[in-house]
Amino acid sequence: MFPGDTHQVLNQPPPLVDYNLFDGDRALVEAVRREGGGWAEDTLRELGRLLGTAEVQAWGFQANQHPPVLRTHDRYGNRLDEVEFHPAWHSLLDLACRYGLHSGPWREPRAGAHVVRAALFLMASENEYGHLCPISMTYSVVPVLRRQPELYAEWQPRILTTAYDHRLRPAREKSGVLLGMAMTEKQGGSDVRANTTQARPVGAATGPGTEYEITGHKWFCSAPMCDAFLILAQAPGGLTCFFLPRVLPDDTRNRFFLQRLKDKLGNRSNASSEVELDRARAWMVGAEGRGVPTIIEMANHTRLDCVLSSTGMMRHATVQAIHHMTHRAAFGAKLIDKPLARNVLADLALESEAAEVLALRIARAYDASYTRPDDEQETAFRRIATAVAKYWVCKRAPSQIFEALECLGGAGYVEETILPRMYRETPLNSIWEGSGNVIALDVLRAMRREPQTFEALRAELQLAAGADRRLDALVAELESEVADPADMEVRARRFVEKLALALQASLLHRHAPPAVADAFSASRLGGDWGRAFGTLSSGCDFGAILDRARVS
Repeated sequence: MFPGDTHQVLNQPPPLVDYNLFDGDRALVEAVRREGGGWAEDTLRELGRLLGTAEVQAWGFQANQHPPVLRTHDRYGNRLDEVEFHPAWHSLLDLACRYGLHSGPWREPRAGAHVVRAALFLMASENEYGHLCPISMTYSVVPVLRRQPELYAEWQPRILTTAYDHRLRPAREKSGVLLGMAMTEKQGGSDVRANTTQARPVGAATGPGTEYEITGHKWFCSAPMCDAFLILAQAPGGLTCFFLPRVLPDDTRNRFFLQRLKDKLGNRSNASSEVELDRARAWMVGAEGRGVPTIIEMANHTRLDCVLSSTGMMRHATVQAIHHMTHRAAFGAKLIDKPLARNVLADLALESEAAEVLALRIARAYDASYTRPDDEQETAFRRIATAVAKYWVCKRAPSQIFEALECLGGAGYVEETILPRMYRETPLNSIWEGSGNVIALDVLRAMRREPQTFEALRAELQLAAGADRRLDALVAELESEVADPADMEVRARRFVEKLALALQASLLHRHAPPAVADAFSASRLGGDWGRAFGTLSSGCDFGAILDRARVS
């Protein structure tokens, strides 16, 4: 010991670094292979290794310790409207773009491409979530932008590249671009039909692909440093979708003014802003007055990413808790050997794996809707299952991560463990792209307007018919509720919760080891579920569940 040292550091877990996030996640590996993405295992393994390194983990901490700074003007008083980021932010985005998280399925549209991209996005969420906001929006803008072929042709080469170029330049001068969206306004929030931002035609020509002037205020504009945005504005014919670039074709800055950055609970590495549009130039996408139906395809993809990122953070929280308790001793034994601790960890692992199997199954439905557009059942399943998972998985993530944080005791409350940051991040996914009530009502809307969506969900559940009596009973209960729709809106949250649990149980009974599936159904479906994690019955095989969940 050095002079003055008072103690040796003992009974502390080693850092959880230099492990492979893909190889170490058995449930994820199995899901990727099962859902059609096995051809990309080498790529998934490469990114999984990088994300486990100390260097890349440090980028996540640095990007959050040094949040973005708004520069409205230069020293001479000229407008800048730029956001300054720490170099770690750019390193994270460069890594995400290199692995195609923003455009992979559009660049290589083959079976399983969306599954592969989902697994990549899930793993990246385990390290740092904030930088994935512009990545998610870029991925999600593409299906909408394709509706306007001349715009897509102009921007496609830079969207589909794997290069990251953060410079504010005309698109033709850039090696890569990122895209965002700006819909929300003060007076409307989720009710975008209350938007007051105005769009007026620049010339005599009107309609899709023509140029408009946009004037108004957007209360939330995520990732305002993106190169272009999809926005909603009131055209003469009603609420309409527009494509608005930061730099115009004549190389001048668009009249897109950053008013302030939001001071948020979490997601601090990512800039969220208020934006003033003063006769900004934009081009109509889709039909006039059809803004919501036009942009909803983007929302469907970003909702999937909400599920994936919540799932990734739940997985990482579970791994952190298991790692800590494996190496930490108390009261005469390792914590991992304490019966009640094993109960808590096994319960966390169940929640994590149930989210993973559901998220990757939905990603397969996205693949089917693009590679087999005539597969109406998969398209219908995608429509309803995305909303169901968005509601439930995003609701479960904060409580699951809180419980994992508590497993580390006081250390878990310290920023260095990553879990406080994840705990702050997770509520965002329940809010972004539709809060809980909006999503629950969207499920009912889908069932009412598109009855084939519930038929597709029913067909998925029937694949596990007879596998577990508790699951069969829940499916029968759901059928009864659908047959008697009285007060359905009041019961919407509980109904969607049951749908989610039934879907997760169905997938686990078909694909997970019996110990996992049985414990999930016994706790979540069988009435033997406490009000906190760690309330599994003593009959559950904790050892098998934990062996499956721990990093191998």
